[in-house]
Formats: sequence, structure tokens, C-alpha cells
Amino acid sequence: MAGNRDRVLQELSGIAVPGGGNLVDSDLIRALSVSDDEVSFVIEAADPMLARALQTAEKEAESRLRALGFQRVRIVTTAPAGRAPSVAASSGGAGTPPPSLKLGRHPTPQAGPQAIPGVQRIVAIGSGKGGVGKSTLTTNLAVALARAGRRVGVLDADIYGPSQPRMLGVTERPRSENDRIIPVHAYGVTMMSLGLMMKEGEAVVWRGPMLMGALQQMLNQVAWGELDVLLVDLPPGTGDVQLSLCQKAPVTGAVIVSTPQDVALIDARRAIDMFDKLRTPVLGLVENMSSYVCPNCGHEAHLFGHGGVAAEAAARGLPFLGEVPLDLSVRLAGDSGRPVAAGEGPVAEAYARLARRLIEDGMA
Repeated sequence: MAGNRDRVLQELSGIAVPGGGNLVDSDLIRALSVSDDEVSFVIEAADPMLARALQTAEKEAESRLRALGFQRVRIVTTAPAGRAPSVAASSGGAGTPPPSLKLGRHPTPQAGPQAIPGVQRIVAIGSGKGGVGKSTLTTNLAVALARAGRRVGVLDADIYGPSQPRMLGVTERPRSENDRIIPVHAYGVTMMSLGLMMKEGEAVVWRGPMLMGALQQMLNQVAWGELDVLLVDLPPGTGDVQLSLCQKAPVTGAVIVSTPQDVALIDARRAIDMFDKLRTPVLGLVENMSSYVCPNCGHEAHLFGHGGVAAEAAARGLPFLGEVPLDLSVRLAGDSGRPVAAGEGPVAEAYARLARRLIEDGMA
């Protein structure tokens, strides 16, 4: 292992960088990890301009390391204002000028929550943990609201794992107009996601301030237009993005998504506690993956338990907004970019009921 690491460093020492020196002597290598068949590291540039100039060095490094016999080579180039080549230089499609704004800069000072022009309500969709179907629910709830006649937008704030472009079947890049980012549209939903401005499978290597700055930009520098409600798909956990959203925008409230499983409910309680501390109303709870009906025999099974979320809502005096079944069609539709809520059937009707509930309660 030590021998492999020395060989890697020796190869990297032979790669020249702008301004003189090489990748190693210029102290640009971070988080170097070497195993028998894999090597990964970060090239940390001082600014976006240098990050752009280092693209040639990154390609040479990958070529040299593969020539050494490493089957997997993972290199990420980053800078304090985000990876400029990924967001600006590489984001424009054929005939589409890339946005002039670069996401990932540090947040700008702001005196309290700032309203988004034209947006009537902002509803955060949170979970406390990953794997409970929060993003899938956000997509399908947005489509169901649009089918019910509401003007709805989705902000994909799950910056480390943006999935809304895939689930809404969007491949076009956003464009810029008068220093504003123009969002994309699908199934009657206006959507913005960092995933639209990155290469497929590319990692976001940002510290907290960059995350907060990107969220602030996507809230305030996107031309959202007139919306009845903007759904914000939050990342799992109780971290920087959740805190920034509640500090930077007048959030109407939060909807908590959980499976009925006890382990998921533990984290859902943490999410509720976080929003309480941020003085953001919890509008209600949704039980996802509530039941499974066998398509062959019709038997109904409760793979993750049943009724746990409703019981939690009752215990806390919070509204129980409804339940959504576990069904193969949800996964297939999400992977193919055709949300199940855009069609017909029992699962689409479950999302339609949830949308109606939010509209009737004045949440959307």
C-alpha cells in the first residue's frame, strides 16, 4: 500500500501546473486515498480561474494513474467558489449559452428572511434521514398539485444528491437572462436543481459556506415566476441547508416524511425538533411506503410496519396528512423520468389525495 502511494505521488510530481511547479510541490493534492486497484484525491485550487486551468493536469493525472494499473481513478477539482468548469464552462448544451451565474459562492449578508417575488408559499419537505422516499414524494406531490391546478415549483436543495432532474425527466440546461437563472419546466412544474448544472455522476465537494451560498442563489437569483407554492426538497439530516433555508426565506412550514419503521421515526422526531427550534411550523406528517399490495395475489403486507407515523402525529398534536403505498411503479416511473402521479391508478390517487389535503388546509 505504501509503495502504491509513493508511485502515485511520483507520477503526480511529474505533472506541471500553471505558474510553475507540479501538483505535489504546489500543495494542491488533498484527501489522497490509494488501494491496490483504486486511487482518489481532490485537487484544491485557490480560485475558480486556477481550477479551470487545472483541467489539463486533471486529465493527465487520470491517464498516468490508469497507465500504472489502477482500475478506478477518481479526481475532483474544487475551489472556494465551487468548481467553475463544472457549473459554467461545461454546463451549456448545444446552442444554449451557459448561465453567467456560478453556484457555490459564499453567502451574501442578508437581514432576516427575504421573500421570493411571486412565490406565495414555501413548503420544506424534510425527513431527518435518507432512504424514506422524500425526494420521490416531493416530485410526485408537485405533479399532483400541478394537475390540481396549482402553480407549483420544486427547488432541489439536496445539493450533495440532486435527483429531481432524473425523476422529472429533465435533461436541458438552465439558461441565463439579465443575470437571472431561468428554471426548467416539466409536467406543469417549475424546477431548479444543481444537478442541472453538473455532469452526470459528478460529486459536489463543497464546505458549509458554499452550500449556504448555493441555496441562497437558487432561492433569490432564479426567475421562479408566479407560484402558489414552492416545494423545497431538503437533504437528509439536520444541517447547514435546513438552517440556511429557514434563515434566508420565509418558510410557510415543513412536511415531514417517514416510513412507519421505528428507526425512521427516531430521525423524523429529530427533524421535527429541528424545525421547532428554528420556529418553523410543522404542517404535518406523511407515511411513505405504508403498505404493499402483491400484484399477483392481492395480498396486502406492511413491510415497514403500519400506522407508526399516524400515531406519532397524534402523540405530538400534529396533522397526519396521509399515506402513500410502496409500489414498483413508483420506482420505475422515477427512474424513467415519468412521475407516477402524472398517470392514473391507486398510487397516483394517493398523491392526488395528499395534494388535495394540502390545498384544503391552505398549505399549497
